[in-house]
Amino acid sequence: AGAQAQVSYGIKAGLNLPKIAFSDNNGSTSTSTNFYLTGYADLPVAPSFSIQPGLSLQGKGGKWGEVNNTDVTTNLMYLEVPVNAVYYIPAGAGNVFIGAGPYAAYGISGKTKAGDIKEDVKWGDNGYKRFDAGINTMLGYKLSNGFLINGGYSFGLTDMSGSGNGSAKNRVLSFGVGFQF
Repeated sequence: AGAQAQVSYGIKAGLNLPKIAFSDNNGSTSTSTNFYLTGYADLPVAPSFSIQPGLSLQGKGGKWGEVNNTDVTTNLMYLEVPVNAVYYIPAGAGNVFIGAGPYAAYGISGKTKAGDIKEDVKWGDNGYKRFDAGINTMLGYKLSNGFLINGGYSFGLTDMSGSGNGSAKNRVLSFGVGFQF
């Protein structure tokens, strides 16, 4: 990506390993398994440096472990808007990229599963707050043909708990592949 480089677009998809971290010395949930799908624009602003705004469907949540001998998992789906600053380092047949930036997200659906029982997540005062915001980080490798592999970590900064009993924040480790046009 050079100073005269044109705007390009990309899509990424992959595996999310989310968990929920608690402030009241209760640690966190175990990681669960979810997915993400992201579309983004790559806007070069200087040689080897771009801003990447995007729109993403992000699966978050966590595994609560066993409650009454039953595994309990909460899956939360968010519509997320990340804005990452990305630095490219030439390496071999492509570029290593490293980036970070803020995100804002809105909870659009969720389910809690306990054994064979599934229940819709309650959003609002007695459930989870819909709004989430935090910091994304990313590291990956993009080939000159546009194919890329990447990993990242999202660090939620907002309290998503509607209960008022300590805070709960999203944490997401992700791995994926994509293509930049």
